[in-house]
Amino acid sequence: MIEYVYPENKEDYNNFLRRAVEKYKPLGYSISSAVAPKYKEEQPGLLYEAHDYKAHGEILDFVVVMTYEWGWSGGRAMAIAPLDEVRKVLDYTVTVIPREKVMMGVPTYGRDWTLPFVQGTFAKTLSPVAAVNLAAQQNVSIQFDEGDASPWYKYTDAQGKEHEVWFEDARSMKAKYETAIEYGLRGVSFWVLGISFPQNWYVVRDEMRVRKI
Repeated sequence: MIEYVYPENKEDYNNFLRRAVEKYKPLGYSISSAVAPKYKEEQPGLLYEAHDYKAHGEILDFVVVMTYEWGWSGGRAMAIAPLDEVRKVLDYTVTVIPREKVMMGVPTYGRDWTLPFVQGTFAKTLSPVAAVNLAAQQNVSIQFDEGDASPWYKYTDAQGKEHEVWFEDARSMKAKYETAIEYGLRGVSFWVLGISFPQNWYVVRDEMRVRKI
């Protein structure tokens, strides 16, 4: 993904992708891009405006739609990839990119926010395993938001500060894989690998047919 492309450079970016395909496709490479999650083509914002979904879908072998980071580290506490928002993005995506070229971005991490939110502060990123262990250490129950299809909980630290944690678990991943299958997509793309999340691979085995290339 190339981020922060100015809107006036949208066609320059498309032409860059065309040149990449012309140069590397004959050498046997698969060419793809990652794009910020959009609800409509003319969505305002520096992250979105130069990402031309339709052109990427026509030019490239596949496109990774980054359906995560609603709950970003510098923002307010919320699900990383709330399923209702993911579905809104996919509803638009499949109207302009062939489904067989769409990879749905899936997060494999969680975040721990200190409350109340103060602009300029950042949440701590943690693995799903660490999130579960932290809930056990704090002796709090893990909740599950059905609309967001995401687990979460609150706790109070030793300094008396309240925290809110959102992360992924087997239930949330299952819901995401079922969504990808429902939409008939090419598959899913993980962000990020290397984080401790053993439950995920059991769900992948049960829910997905992995095609090795």
